[in-house]
Amino acid sequence: MPEPTDLFDPADLDFLADPYPTFARLRAEGEVHWHGRLQLAITTSHAAASAVLRHRGLGRLWQDATPLDRFVSFNLLHRNSLLENEPPAHGRLRRLIAAAFTRGHVERLRPTVAKVAEGMVDELAETSAAHGQADLLATLAQPLPIAVITELLGVPRSDGPRLVELSNAIVKMYEYGLAEERKAEAERAAEEFVEYLRRQVTERRASPREDLLSDLVAVRDTDGTRLTEDELVATAVLVLMAGHEASVNVLGNGMRALLEEPAQWQRLTKDPALVESAAEELIRFDAPLQLFERTATEPVEIAGYRLAEGDKIAALLGAAARDPTVFTDPDLLDIGRSPNPHLGFGGGIHYCVGAPLARLEITAALTALATRAPGLALAATPRRRPEFVIRGLRDLPVRVDQRG
Repeated sequence: MPEPTDLFDPADLDFLADPYPTFARLRAEGEVHWHGRLQLAITTSHAAASAVLRHRGLGRLWQDATPLDRFVSFNLLHRNSLLENEPPAHGRLRRLIAAAFTRGHVERLRPTVAKVAEGMVDELAETSAAHGQADLLATLAQPLPIAVITELLGVPRSDGPRLVELSNAIVKMYEYGLAEERKAEAERAAEEFVEYLRRQVTERRASPREDLLSDLVAVRDTDGTRLTEDELVATAVLVLMAGHEASVNVLGNGMRALLEEPAQWQRLTKDPALVESAAEELIRFDAPLQLFERTATEPVEIAGYRLAEGDKIAALLGAAARDPTVFTDPDLLDIGRSPNPHLGFGGGIHYCVGAPLARLEITAALTALATRAPGLALAATPRRRPEFVIRGLRDLPVRVDQRG
């Protein structure tokens, strides 16, 4: 096996600034590599990543964080999560959650999302005019998804900032080499989140509303069973964490990429009809989720690499998104790219159930920016968060030239 330094250090800031040349080098050497620092195999090609996501001999096998008495709430959220379960439990959870999601919630929210995005872009322009620049992350990319998700779940928008703080603390647990204090913060956040959602579930049982949480409480499977309270809580937290983190980082990473390629930004402002293909390209170009693990439940072979039962392998989604055998000129941003078979929403039975909502948020934001702030430009170099698995920015300073 190669030494860990032969691949990459997920904490190295130079690597995090631009991991894609490293991924290209590794892809040229092979489709699957053992990563000693991460203690798992990683894929570097689109085909191998897709196989990992779809192979039924590879599963999401949740292992409780330990010691158990220190991570009661964190483990509760994950044991009962759609994302962390395999058949038959996964099939039951997905049927119930999908049934609730498909009750017209995305279409119900469409005009609201467009209006909220427009208001936030107007605020961005006003702040830029007053102060010479504004933070697109703080003004649009972060508050838009939480406004949408709080509306979707039917919880007060004023609770949104605190829920984001809790989400941010919990998802730190997905990084490698996390300090003990950050782990303790994740458990405290999970405990507060669980208590908050239990109160919300109790309210919906007593007085249903026209929101997703009420539908999750009410939905029944073919045999009449419902989601348990722990499953309801875990699902609501997953909707917020996964939905918020993904949308924030697609918009942050994507708008940075667009503004660093002014010709592509101008192309979008001149033809807003490209917004849907632009959204897909932003998801591909700088993947918000770089790595997704699976565990072998039986002997499995991926691109010639053999895994025994219990071995771990990860789809390196950032590498898959730049595979030249699938994407022409993969290192170029092309908002009209078609087809665009990126793996940003996963694949197989774990394909993201909230993908339509994420697309709604991203396209609404891009439409509002392209039509109401065509003179958008970078005002300073954005700062990147020092994390590998969930890839995002600390800020995105921009200015809006009112002349467009």
